[in-house]
Amino acid sequence: MTGDLAQRQPIILDCDPGHDDALAILLAAAAPSLELLAITTVAGNQTLEKTTLNARRICTVAGIHGVPIAAGADRPLAHEVRVAAEIHGESGLDGPAFGEPQVPLDARQAADLISELSRSVDGLVLVATGPLTNVATVLARDPGLAGRLRRLVLMGGAIGIGNTTPAAEFNIATDAEAARAVFESGLPITMVPLEATHHALATPEVLARIAAIGTPLAAMTVDLLAFFATTYRNVFGFDSPPVHDPCAVAWVIDETQAEFSYGRTVCDVYGVTGRPPNAEVATAVAAERFWDLMIDALASYAGEPSDPPYAAQELG
Repeated sequence: MTGDLAQRQPIILDCDPGHDDALAILLAAAAPSLELLAITTVAGNQTLEKTTLNARRICTVAGIHGVPIAAGADRPLAHEVRVAAEIHGESGLDGPAFGEPQVPLDARQAADLISELSRSVDGLVLVATGPLTNVATVLARDPGLAGRLRRLVLMGGAIGIGNTTPAAEFNIATDAEAARAVFESGLPITMVPLEATHHALATPEVLARIAAIGTPLAAMTVDLLAFFATTYRNVFGFDSPPVHDPCAVAWVIDETQAEFSYGRTVCDVYGVTGRPPNAEVATAVAAERFWDLMIDALASYAGEPSDPPYAAQELG
């Protein structure tokens, strides 16, 4: 894509695709101000095997080559994996029909690749849009990582009501032990919680804007979001689904057994605990600006091959 490499922000995207993670990949790879150095995958929305396959599928359809994809943790630190098939389907990317991915899997482990890149790239930002297992794993193996990364930007948590339990959001609740280790690591952190991402709704007007791009990738995106809308309506009663994960990427573009309750991200708004702040927390998303970024990113793929391996069924 375009942009002066000398001025682009280098990032790694750690994700668990997932419909909204797919949009995060597309936004991160297309944004002129970002340089996507690697994609690492983790079990979360589906099993590690499926989330890794999905990352390869999205990169194949979009023509994203030369960005290594490395698989990471296949389960949380302290318990078995719990997936979100009720939201993302059995494949993790239900809706479209995909061909075989043509983008290879990197032989390195996710934690090793993150550590390696953090040593060779100055000012690296790690964007995490899934459970924080990979991030906690690399911090345990390489404690110096916290001092080398410019920032961790994560989609996860909630200031108020969760979406997995009344107290907890999915990414944090899936591996709260990992989340606690990450928040206590000393890393500069920006948390983009549900309160912010619920402003980024894929409304019918948004879907029409994406469909109007007229490319196979845009058609695939509409199919993804149509499935996502159905499950979000059935499970949560939303008229339109919030696309959580690309909000963390957009933030970069424009700029456990817990002590209180398991999986809860406790935001001490008034400083009553006396503890020093350990993260910035987003409270809203400028939805119009977000969708302009996302749709510009999708439109930038118009020059990719016109017949990607996404044509097994008639595009909706």
